[in-house]
Amino acid sequence: MKCDCGGLWKIECQVPKYDPALIDKNTWSLFRYRKFMPLADETWRQVTLGEGMTPIIPYDKHTLFKMDYFMPTLSFKDRGAAVLVSYIKSLGIKSVVQDSSGNAGNSVAAYCNRVGIECEIFVPEGTSDKKIRMIEAHGAKANIVPGSRDHCAEVCWEKVEREGVYYANHVYNPFFYEGTKTYIYETYEQLGRMPEHIFVPLGNGTLFIGVMKGLEELLASGVIERMPQVIIVQSEFCQPFVKAMENGDKDITAAPVAPTMAEGIAIGLPLRSAEILEYIYRHKVRGITIPEDRILAAREKIARRGIYCEHTTAAVYAGYEHYCEKYGQPQEALISMCGAGLKSDHD
Repeated sequence: MKCDCGGLWKIECQVPKYDPALIDKNTWSLFRYRKFMPLADETWRQVTLGEGMTPIIPYDKHTLFKMDYFMPTLSFKDRGAAVLVSYIKSLGIKSVVQDSSGNAGNSVAAYCNRVGIECEIFVPEGTSDKKIRMIEAHGAKANIVPGSRDHCAEVCWEKVEREGVYYANHVYNPFFYEGTKTYIYETYEQLGRMPEHIFVPLGNGTLFIGVMKGLEELLASGVIERMPQVIIVQSEFCQPFVKAMENGDKDITAAPVAPTMAEGIAIGLPLRSAEILEYIYRHKVRGITIPEDRILAAREKIARRGIYCEHTTAAVYAGYEHYCEKYGQPQEALISMCGAGLKSDHD
């Protein structure tokens, strides 16, 4: 998935301007927005598990939660995996590998095995055992790699280069972002507007890039007049983008990643870092870090309101609370409930 220059592929295509008439309202999945995606054929019909169309619920008078763990594999990664695997299947690929902190591995494993594609997932040590068991339950092979999440990616990539197997990675493959951008299309269809503030967890950027793509497409269509205020949320133990923003850097500087319960965003060297920073500076995105000692308290607080999310997801709400303390409470904020609590096993 790299070009000869060593850079990552992007999809260059002209999607039609947003028009409700182009939404297939007889399809109850994110593929109702397929007119806005560069899909070559109808392979998605074999792949879909009904992902997407997750509800938006009021958490309190200032916050809306988009319940993206209401998905087949209990995380938002199903958005990207459904589109990515549809593309892979249309190519006739028989076997793939992927590296993941858990959720993307679950998604790719589920969708690949649904359509008969062999799948091998590499996960870093410390990944929730429940996520690993889900990967194996879907029929994929799970390889636990000692060391960091970044090292796990290196080990998986070595196999790709050595054996020539297809790399079904959610960071490398731009079709993944065609799925995650439906987070924005759904939000607009459901609310008839965009919330003033959108809080997005940022590790490798799979949700962030999708959110920014979706917002730019709606802006170009004229259905929204301006970009909402997007706020990225990072762990205090892994905050390469927040630090880059503070210095005005055009790319990040790799740094060691300390252990954090927000394992889903503990990425020290994101592959699309320069692309992410371009979005950040172009749209004046703000950043906030998550105090580690507030993650469990945030998770418990949310659970007492009937919402049992995983630790990385709770960390986003902790980041929101920290943002409110530093900058004041936004009148309205949208927060993604990215992953279900049953996938976490931290004490």
